[in-house]
Amino acid sequence: MAWNSQGGGGWNSGNRGPWGQGPGTPNKQPDLDDLIKQARNMLNQSLPPGSLGGRGLALFALILVAMWAATGFYRVNPDEQGVVTRFGAVYETTQPGLNYHLPWPIDSVQTPAVLRVNRVDIGFRTMSDATRADLARDVPEESLMLTGDENIVDIDFAVLWVIADAPAFLFNVQRPEMTVKYAAESAMREIIGRSQIQSVLTEGRQTIEANVQQLLQQILDSYGAGIRVTQVQMQKVDPPAAVIDAFRDVQAARSDLERARNEAEAYSNDVIPRARGEAAQIVQQAEAYKSQVVSTAQGEAQRFIKIYDEYKNAKDITRQRMYFETMEKVLGDVKKIIVEPGATGSTVMPYLPLQDMNRPRGTGKDGAAQ
Repeated sequence: MAWNSQGGGGWNSGNRGPWGQGPGTPNKQPDLDDLIKQARNMLNQSLPPGSLGGRGLALFALILVAMWAATGFYRVNPDEQGVVTRFGAVYETTQPGLNYHLPWPIDSVQTPAVLRVNRVDIGFRTMSDATRADLARDVPEESLMLTGDENIVDIDFAVLWVIADAPAFLFNVQRPEMTVKYAAESAMREIIGRSQIQSVLTEGRQTIEANVQQLLQQILDSYGAGIRVTQVQMQKVDPPAAVIDAFRDVQAARSDLERARNEAEAYSNDVIPRARGEAAQIVQQAEAYKSQVVSTAQGEAQRFIKIYDEYKNAKDITRQRMYFETMEKVLGDVKKIIVEPGATGSTVMPYLPLQDMNRPRGTGKDGAAQ
C-alpha cells in the first residue's frame, strides 16, 4: 500500500500547518509531545507562578484536548478530493471546502487533485527551462519500436490522464505516474507491432492513437489504478535517424507515383466519359435510322397492299393509272414534243427547232417572258 502517496494532508496545499510547522509529507501529523510542551509553555505564561493546582491541571487537560481536537480540521481545494482513512482503512471521501475528521492517530486525510490533467511524455523529455519543442531530449530506448512489417519507427508521444477514483489511485498502485508510463509504452508497442510502417507514418495516426488509448485504459482498469486516460498524442513519427535520408527518397518516389497515378486517373476520367457519350450518340442515331427505315418500309408495304387491292377490283383502270403515274415521274422534268402517230405528211412539217428547245420555259423567240 502506498501510504505516503500523492495527496496532501490537512491544512497543507503547500502552506504551513496549523501549529506552525513547515510543509512536510501529506500524512505528517503534529507530534503529541510537542503539543504537550507547547500547551504547557502557554499555560505557564498565562497562569501566575504556583497556581497550577487541581483546577489548573483540569484547565491544562481541557486546553490540551481542545488543541488535539482542532487538528481534525482540514481544507480541500476546489480541484481536490479528500480521502479520509480511519486506522489505515478508507473511511469516506469529502468534497472541496472546510471539513473535519477525527484527530490523529484515529483518522488521517489525503487530498489528491482529481481535476488536474496530468501528462506523461514517452520517447522524449522536455527541459524544464525549454520554451520550444525542438529543445526536447530524445530517449531512443523508449521511442524506437518495431512495426508489423519488420521496420523500425521512432515515435514520441504523450499521455494525458486524470484521477477517476481517488481511493483506488492512492492505495492500489504505488507509483501511478510510472505505472501510466510503462503501461502506455507497452500498449503503443503492441499496437505498432500490428501496423504497417506506411500506415503509421501517414494516414493511420489517428486510428493508432484511439487504439492505444483504449488498450491503455483496459490495462489500467485491470490494475484498479483509478486513472482515466483522456488522450494519447503522437508528437513525432519518423524512421530512425540512420536511415531517414533513404526513407525520404522512398517517400519522394511514392509521391511521384501518386502524382502520375492521379494524372492518369484524371485523363481516364476525361476520355472515358467522352467516348461513352459519343458511343451513346452513335447508338441513338442508329436507332433513329432504324426507326425511319422500318417506318418507310412499312408505309411502302401498306401502300403496295392498298394498290394491289384496287388492282384486283379494276385491273385495266389500275394498270393504266399506274402507267400514267410512272410516265409522269419519268417524263415530268424532260423537255419533249409529242406528235400523234397520224399527224404526218402535209399537216406536220418534219422540222425540229433545236434552238427553241434550249430556251427556258415561259419565254418567246426573242427571250421575252410570255
